[in-house]
This record gives sequence, C-alpha cells and structure tokens, in this order.
Amino acid sequence: MRLAYQYRLRPTLQQIATFESWLELCRRQYNYRLAERFNWWELWRCDIDRCSIISCGVAPLKDKPDYYSQKRDLINSKTLFPEYKELPSHTLQDVIARVEKTFERWLKGDSKGKRSGRPRFKGKGRYHSLAFPDPIKPEHLTGKFIQLPKIGKVKMILHRLIPDEFKIKTATITRKVDGYYISLSLEDVTVPSTNSDVIPTSDNTVGIDMGLKSFLVTSDNQEVEIPQYYRKREKKLKQLQRQLSRKNKGSNRRKKAIKRVAKTHLKVANQRKDFHYKTAIWLLNQSQVIAHENLNIKGLAKSMLAKSVTDAGWGQFLQILNTKAASAGCLVVGVNPNGTSQECSDCGATVPKILADRWHSCQCGASYDRDHNAARNIKHRAVGHPVLSTAREMSNPLGGVT
Repeated sequence: MRLAYQYRLRPTLQQIATFESWLELCRRQYNYRLAERFNWWELWRCDIDRCSIISCGVAPLKDKPDYYSQKRDLINSKTLFPEYKELPSHTLQDVIARVEKTFERWLKGDSKGKRSGRPRFKGKGRYHSLAFPDPIKPEHLTGKFIQLPKIGKVKMILHRLIPDEFKIKTATITRKVDGYYISLSLEDVTVPSTNSDVIPTSDNTVGIDMGLKSFLVTSDNQEVEIPQYYRKREKKLKQLQRQLSRKNKGSNRRKKAIKRVAKTHLKVANQRKDFHYKTAIWLLNQSQVIAHENLNIKGLAKSMLAKSVTDAGWGQFLQILNTKAASAGCLVVGVNPNGTSQECSDCGATVPKILADRWHSCQCGASYDRDHNAARNIKHRAVGHPVLSTAREMSNPLGGVT
C-alpha cells in the first residue's frame, strides 16, 4: 500500500531562493510544452476528408508531441538555456509527465471516460510543487534532515517517525502560503489489505447518514455535530477581502493582503481536514463495515445549499474514510440513496416528508429522528436485507398465525 506523510520544511534563505528559481523554470517549461501540443492540435485536428489534398497543397503531417519526444527535446532546452542544467533531470521530466496527463485527460478522459477542462497556462506564481521521482535511500534521511538532489540537506519538522519497514519512493516539495512542505510517498507491505471475506451483517455494520444539520448520524443514534469552519470565518474573510479590494494592483500592501486572505482559507481547510481524519478514525473504531449513501456531491454543490455542502466537505471525508479503512482492513460500502429518508426503517412503508420535517413517525409505531431513520435504512441496504412493507402485515388473527 502507498501512503503519504507530509512534513513542514525549515529551509535556509539560500534553499528558498533555489526553490523559487526552480519553480519558475518548471513553470516556463510547462507552458512551453503545453503550447507545443496546442499548436499541433490546432493545425492538425480537422479530418482528412474536409479538404482535398490534390487541390490545396497540405504540408506533411508533423509528429504529434508526446511524452517521449518532449523528454528527448529537453537536451535542446538545456543547450539554449543553461539555467535548466541546475535542475535534476527527473524533476524536469516530471513537468513533461504533468503536461501529458492534463492534455490526455482533456482529449480522451480518464479510465472512467470522464474528461477534464481545457488545460490552462500557469501564470507567475501558479506553479507550486517540485517532484523528485527517484526513491530516497535510508541513508539520505538522517535525524531531522533529508538530503535532496542538487540541494543538499534540508531541515524538516519530523512530527511523526517513519517506520523502518516503510520505503520512501518519491518526494514532492510544495509551496504554500505559510511555507514549504515535503510529501513523502511511502510503500508499506505490512499494511493489511481490505479483507474480501468480510460480509456485511447486522452485527459488524454501521450506517451513517451525512447531512447539514449534523455532520453525520449513525444507525446507533450517535450524532457528530457539524463544525462549519467556513461559516465561522466568513465574517473575517469578508473584512480581509474588502481590505484587499482597496489596495493598488502591484503594490506590496496588496501582496500582503493577498497573503492574509490565503492564510485564512488555508486555516479553514486544515481545520476541516483534521476534523475529517478524527471522525473517520472514530467511525472505524466503532465497526468493521461502514455504509454510506452514494451522493451526487458535485450536483449538490451546485444547488441552493452549495455553500453549506462545500463547507461540510463530504467528498474529502469519504475519500479519507476509504483510505483509512483500507489501512485498517475494514470495508466501506456505498448504497443507493433514493428514499432513505422517506422509507420506514421498521416496516418499509413510505412516509412522505419535506426537507423541513425532521421527525419520522409511521403507522407501525416507529418514531425516530429523520436522520436516524435514514441511517438505519442505509445499514439495511448495505446488509442486503431491505425491510419489506409486508414484513409486519398480519394475517387473520383468529387463526393465531402471523
């Protein structure tokens, strides 16, 4: 299994200057290679039957720029611009790999056929990370220092130790508004994989209903309050953005105002991610199988509840939950969300409710909170035994048979 540990760096002033110079060179290389692909695509994207080759002299078709051809052309870049010789070769090749990935996702899509938007050129200050694809040997990590190619030893805050059985595969330096961070991609063969023999049952499964009144409610009627970190910082952000709008473009005061706004957004994102990690670990300690709804989160983020849905961060939470479950050997199951709030979790009858109705009352005598009832239905669907409406219908009581 591959894991990622992120540590904060404490580079020297000379190392910071090196990072800034390398990021700018990588940004220029990224834009140049992306422009090469756009030029080829604009010239040769039309079908061959749209014009006659005999009537108009069509130039020979140029080779399509790809990862290997652009990687070979890096030699010419180093010849024309000697400053590129300062960068590690594999770091420069990673720039070509990023161009390849973003361009192919735009034209062909990913493994699921989902296409991304048209790639954009990186403006000044918009390129934030340097990758070192070569594996880092154990001797390169000594105490609180890590040795990187052509940089030397860089100090980092080792807030958690790297186990001996972990192998450091790659390293990535990221520039954020509050400093530099390094992400180490670790390979661990001792992490248990998801147990395929685990079968969801009523004893080992817990259902969760995610909402905006509470972050989630479990099928055992345990509630996790929603923190709403963005809502709490919204007033401060409004003040900072108003101050930013008054600054002259290009001035040093405007740069400082931009940094203050970015730090506030980063604080909100860090608080939300920390809350998601703690909630995911708490859930995995409760049960071996976690069932949730397969929500269309992107669609909900475009509705009238967009700000609240984005502030809750359901997509990030489910991603963290799946990752942590894989590490712990647990199972996460997604179920169909249709009707989980309308159906009765005891008899299966449909009880229509609007969004303002927060309590579920059924003719069978079931009385639950709306979210608790939905969590129970999610658990039933994950187990594979949905409650039928005829389950509690009784035959003629004179016969004494139910």
